[in-house]
Amino acid sequence: MCILGLTSESEPMLEFCKTVLKRVSFDRRLFARELKKSFSWLNYEDALALKSWALATYSNKYTQLIVTTFAAVHAMDA
Repeated sequence: MCILGLTSESEPMLEFCKTVLKRVSFDRRLFARELKKSFSWLNYEDALALKSWALATYSNKYTQLIVTTFAAVHAMDA
């Protein structure tokens, strides 16, 4: 995220997670595993950004998986 022209330290991790998900998107099992790891590594704000990106990019294949994985990972944080 960018605030006053400064880049968040977590932005490289967010971009890394997107790259990994793109590479494993052909396999539902791998995608689910990497999505869960990504959501757990990122802070809540970046996890929300990843969720939005994933839904925009993979809603035709993995909508339910994305929504339920995000909810499960962040329910453990509460």
